[in-house]
Amino acid sequence: MKIACYPGSFDPLTNGHVDVALRARRIFDKVIIIVADNQDKKQRYSFTTEERVEMAKETFKDLDGFEVVSTTGLVVKKARELGAQALIRGLRAVTDYEAEFQIHEVNEFIAPDIDMVYLMAHRDQAFVSSSNIKEIFAHGEDISKLVPAPVLKAMIKKRDSFKS
Repeated sequence: MKIACYPGSFDPLTNGHVDVALRARRIFDKVIIIVADNQDKKQRYSFTTEERVEMAKETFKDLDGFEVVSTTGLVVKKARELGAQALIRGLRAVTDYEAEFQIHEVNEFIAPDIDMVYLMAHRDQAFVSSSNIKEIFAHGEDISKLVPAPVLKAMIKKRDSFKS
C-alpha cells in the first residue's frame, strides 16, 4: 500500500489544502493528514490542535483513503512511524518553493527514505493561504468558497477572535 502524509498546521484548513489532498489521493492508496502543532507558532494559532484535527476529520469523513492525526514532533518522523513513503507539499508560488526547499533538505537528512512530492495549487486557489483566509474573514468578507463547510462553521463560532 502506498501511503503519503500531508502535513501542515491547517489553521485553518482551506479548499486549497483539500484540493492538494484529493489530488494526492489519486496517486497514493492512503493519505494521512498530519495536523502539526509547531510549538513556535502556538501563540499565533487561531484554533487548538484538537479543533484543527476535528475540522479536518469532518472535512474528509466521507472520503475513502484518508486519515487525520496530529503531532507535536517532526512531521517526517511521524510519517516514518505511520509507514509513509512520501510527504505531500503544496506549492502556490516561487516563495513557497524557497521555503519548501529548506524543509526538503532537513527532511532528506533525517529520513532519506521518505520522498517529497510537490503538487502545484490550481490557479483559482493559488492566492489562498490560512493567513489570507483569516484576514479576509476578519474584515467581514464571505469566505464560503475558500474553506470547507466545517471550517466556516468553526470560524463563525469564533468570529470575535478574528476581528482586528
